[in-house]
Amino acid sequence: MALTLASRRTTRRLAADAGLLVVAAAFVLPLAWVVLSSLDPHADLRVKAPDGLTLDNFDAILTPEITFTPLLNSLILCGSATLLTVVCAALAAYPLSRFRSRFNRPFLLTILFATSLPITAIMVPVYALFVRVDLIDTMHGTIFFFAASQLPFAIWLTKNFMDGVPKELEEAAWTDGASSLQSLIRIVLPLMGPGVAVVTVFSFVMMWGNFFVPFMLLLTPDQMPASVSINDFFGNRGMVAYGQLAAFSIVYSTPVILLYVLIARRLGGGFALGGAVKG
Repeated sequence: MALTLASRRTTRRLAADAGLLVVAAAFVLPLAWVVLSSLDPHADLRVKAPDGLTLDNFDAILTPEITFTPLLNSLILCGSATLLTVVCAALAAYPLSRFRSRFNRPFLLTILFATSLPITAIMVPVYALFVRVDLIDTMHGTIFFFAASQLPFAIWLTKNFMDGVPKELEEAAWTDGASSLQSLIRIVLPLMGPGVAVVTVFSFVMMWGNFFVPFMLLLTPDQMPASVSINDFFGNRGMVAYGQLAAFSIVYSTPVILLYVLIARRLGGGFALGGAVKG
């Protein structure tokens, strides 16, 4: 009986391990294709060892027209929009977290509804509005829309993290003469550093990979971000430069990876404030 039970547990564990390996392979194989194809002079859709290691694919894409200018445009668009989103989310979440009102819940539910709207469903009226207010084909107009599209979920995240900061810490600052804005900047935001990091990474990643919004709102090729210029590797009649596409994908992913590495320590932090209000 004990042997049968042990064999069943072993079988289940092996089945679980096999399932996890299948899932891991589903994630690893596309990444392996990108890395191997970027070094393969004859890359195609197959995951295979390169016919010969070469850096020609990187040499072909590392030009101002193909990579550097689109990446700079992406950094300007996504960086500015992320900063605007984080600032506006903090200012909007603060009264929702600190003050009780019968309108808080309806407002939050409205925000939650706004996050469920597909971006493709609102782009037609947004495009018409941008034409009328002369924001079409402008970097600042695209930045505003990027920030507005990410703001609802950013407010939700920021409000939840802000709820974890004890209000007693702010009350002590108010006693010393600090204003609500000063307590927000000097006490609440520093203590909810992991939350700010999460909102920053989430907002930046969602904007960085967005193809449809800049494709619709920007018309000048020199203003196109990397998420749109990657489409240039897909030529006519099904011809694709797979090696250059893979090399560009690696370069395109680098800023996001660097951002995560830079704030990884903040993401690993927590609200160790249990004893901050005692005594």
